[in-house]
Amino acid sequence: MKKTKLFTVICVLLAVALLAAGCGGSTSPASTSVYKDGTYEGTSDKGIQPGLKVSVTIKDDKITDVTVVENQETEGIGSRAVAELPGKIVEAQSTEVEAISGASLSSAAIKEAVNLALEQAKK
Repeated sequence: MKKTKLFTVICVLLAVALLAAGCGGSTSPASTSVYKDGTYEGTSDKGIQPGLKVSVTIKDDKITDVTVVENQETEGIGSRAVAELPGKIVEAQSTEVEAISGASLSSAAIKEAVNLALEQAKK
């Protein structure tokens, strides 16, 4: 009985020690930024018309602004994506946002252009 209790105590202590070691701090730098500050442009031909161009601004490793600077998207349909999607990308800090209903091609073009701009901004 005494050996069983001792074995159990040792197992518990070992488990706690391993858990504590696994939760320890990382040896990597505290902050590793992904993007360089600046304004970058990307262009996509995935929209209704080719040549949709965006401008993406990065500050302190965050997307601070996305602007569609050139487009030939259909007024009232694709123009909704042009108006709404950039703000959603900034809010989400990602292009992994839902497309604008009814404007899937325009949404895809904006996302692709933003991704191309972000590739330029990578360190």
